[in-house]
This record gives sequence, structure tokens and C-alpha cells, in this order.
Amino acid sequence: MAELRIVDVSLRDGNQSLWGATGLNTGRILQIAPLLDRIGFHALDYTSSTHMGVAVRTFREDPWERIRLTREAMPNTPLQFIGTGFRFISWESVHPELMRLAYDRLVASGISRFVVLDPMHDIDAMRRSASMIRAAGAEEIMGALVYTVSDAHDDQLYANLAKQLAETPEIDRVYIKDPAGLLTPERARTLIPSVRARLGGKPLELHSHCTLGLSQLSYLAAAELGVEVLHVACGPLANGSSLPDAQRTVANLRELGHTVDVDDRLLDRAADYFHRMAVAEGLPAGAPQQFDAAFLRHQIAGGVLTTTLRQLRELGLQDRFDAVIDEVDRVRTELGHPIMVTPFPQMVCSQALYNVIGHRRWETVSDQVIRYALGSFGRPTTPIDPGVADRIHSLPRTKELAAEPPPPTPQELRRTFGSRISDEELLLRATMPSEQVDAMVAAGPAKRHYNPDLAPVLRLLRELASRPSVPDLVVDKPDFHLELRGGHS
Repeated sequence: MAELRIVDVSLRDGNQSLWGATGLNTGRILQIAPLLDRIGFHALDYTSSTHMGVAVRTFREDPWERIRLTREAMPNTPLQFIGTGFRFISWESVHPELMRLAYDRLVASGISRFVVLDPMHDIDAMRRSASMIRAAGAEEIMGALVYTVSDAHDDQLYANLAKQLAETPEIDRVYIKDPAGLLTPERARTLIPSVRARLGGKPLELHSHCTLGLSQLSYLAAAELGVEVLHVACGPLANGSSLPDAQRTVANLRELGHTVDVDDRLLDRAADYFHRMAVAEGLPAGAPQQFDAAFLRHQIAGGVLTTTLRQLRELGLQDRFDAVIDEVDRVRTELGHPIMVTPFPQMVCSQALYNVIGHRRWETVSDQVIRYALGSFGRPTTPIDPGVADRIHSLPRTKELAAEPPPPTPQELRRTFGSRISDEELLLRATMPSEQVDAMVAAGPAKRHYNPDLAPVLRLLRELASRPSVPDLVVDKPDFHLELRGGHS
């Protein structure tokens, strides 16, 4: 039996999967950070550039300050950043020198563990990113094998990719990232040995979402097959479209004779905190999912599926929904089997919709799909269908997009935004609307304290204070005095 380590994803992937990346602000994170630091996690899946953008846009909080404060609050657990290497915050490609600056500032702020991910498995692009991250001073770099189901993505393909990552000196470890939760225990028993055989002794981790309800069983199989680290989430931030529940995963592993060195009492307290916070803020808790065999075919996450159905209803074409879903599989094959993780589900579903409601297939092509064909998102796993590629490259719009100037360098951005702002603010202004960054700067430092048990009381007091019919409210008791100045009728 093996000794397993666990990575907690609650603050980043759990928050993104279940709460749209908007459930946790700086105060809520800092309240639980010292406790998370003592549980015994191998690392914390902490942030991404998407999350950093949400901090600015939704909370008017400085994401760089948030990283530094969290690092101070939990000095013993590595904080992890995940990124593609070709973008930062926005989905537009940025200059490599801007990415180099971003990695430098992330390491300086307290990120020590990085995930290098390319949704097309462009190993050369992953190597370039890993080299920049190592030069920035990162302690640990992990290469991602993004799992999906298609005719092209067999065990041999993943084994070959694993070999290339193992031969990359900057890559310290590898993980199988299963964003759609498609990995079955049966496939794990062939895939994991094939990958491990090519890793040359580098550690292997598994990150599998609960979308189809398979991941808990796949984790138990993975533990028997030599995977050393499993990714989990706490309390209401587990299950659903998130990852397996930490408490249940630990209990199951121990029941099968494995060792997991975490503090159960503190893990229970962390789950309890997130439960109390979810109740106080009206946030949904993840629930175990029922198996849906159709998902293995179309692989469209719930949010994208709902958006597609809404678009058809607005057009009065809801009866074409099944045809669009069938078209998704065809479009995905023609585009070289892109893995259905953002932004590719949106691209594929939109193109399938155009193909079904148009006069002929590929008559209308979105800018994002054109950019995909031009290589802006990397090199497809398999070549784009020649007929489709010819159609896209013949469009006038393709020629316009191909002629776009390269993204600006940090030096050029300095001339735009001025020399007085910090590198961190420059990175935000280069990739976000100016008014959002202005609002963040004007808001000042983020609140550092949060108590979920006080949230309902504070909401009640704010509501009372906003009503002109409510007179001044006074609460007076031993060791406590509160005066609430309300309006007057």
C-alpha cells in the first residue's frame, strides 16, 4: 500500500467550478489560510490569471496583494498557479516578454509551484513556458497531460507526450488533468501505467473532476497504480463539477490500506468553515453527480450546454438542439479534436450552431475559430480537416486577422500607460479595461477579516439602516454597545 499526498483545490478550481470564481475574496481566503497551512496538504491550487482578473473586476481587490497576504498567512504550503503560457487574464495572446514579466512577479509575490498547460499539447510551447518559469525562480513546475476521449487521444499518444515532458529538465513532475471528469477506473488501469512507464521516475499526480461521478473510483484505482498525489476539494467546494471531497477521499484511501498524512481535525474545521461561509453568502454546495453516458460523446459542460439551448430558444429553433449536439462531435473532429476546456467548448458549440442554422456548413465562421485555425491557441492534436482549413483560410476575415500586428512588448506598454506604475499594475492594465483597474486602485487595500457567522447580522443591520422608516437602533448589553443611525420618517 502507498503513501499518498493531496493537493487542495478549493480556493481556485473549486471556487471556479461551483461559484464562478466569485465566491472567495481576500478576506474570506485570509480567514481560513492559517488553518489550511497546518492540514498537511502537498500544495494549494491557489490561483490563475482568470482568478486574478475576477479579483479586480468583481471585488476591486489587488490580486498581487492577495497572493502576498496569503503567502504570509501560510508560509509552509506551496501556492500553485496554473496557466497556458500564451495569455494573461484576457484570452488574447500576449507578448512572450509580458509573460516573462508575469512569471517574475508571481514568484516574487509568493507563488512557488506552477502548472504548465497547453490545451493542444504543444510540447514546444510548454517547454518555452517552463523555461521562463524556472528562470523566474519557481521551485516546482508540473506539466499537464490534459485528458479527453477521442479517436486521437489513446494511451500511446499520452505516453509519448509524457516521455517528452520527462525529457524536459525544467519539468519536475507531471499530472493527468481531467477537466471534464471523463476518466473511468477501467481507462485509468491502462492509461496510468502507460504514462508512468515513460516518466523516468518523475512523480505523477491526478486531477479529475466529478462531472460524471467517476472520479472517486478512479482515484482509488490511481492510488493502486502508483499515482503519488491526488487533487481534492473541501466541503461545499467539492463534488458537482468540482473535484472529489477531501474528507471522503482520505477516508476511502485509508480504508484500502493507504497512508495519507493529513490532520483530520483541521480538515474537518476547514470543511466546516466553507459550509458556514456558503450558507452565510447564499453560495451553492457541490453535490454528487449522476452518470450521463451522453456526456462522453459531446463533452459539453453544463454552462455551455445551457447557453446553447438559450440561444436556440431566442431564435425559435429549440427543436434543433439535438442536431446541434450531433454537430458538435463532427465539428470537434474536423478541428483536430480540441479538448473541451475553455475556450474550446464555446468555439465548437458556436460553430456547430452556425452550421446547423445556416444554409450550409462552415458558411459562417467566428473570429475565435479563425484564430484557432491560424494557430493563435497552439498546434491542434491532429491536423484540421483539409476542406475545413481551406474554407477558413479563404475567408476575407482570415486575411484581416492574420495581418494583425503582434502583441505589444512591455516596453511599448510602458509608453502607453506611463513609467510611474508598478510592473504589477502594468500587467493588469495591459490585459483588463482601464476603468476596472482604476476602480481597484481607488478602492484601496482589501478587507483582511471575515466571519461567516456575522454575515447575516451585518446584512440585517445594513437593510435596517437603509430604511427611512426605521429609527435609530441601539443594542446595549454587557461588554457590547452598538448604535445604528437610521433614517427618520
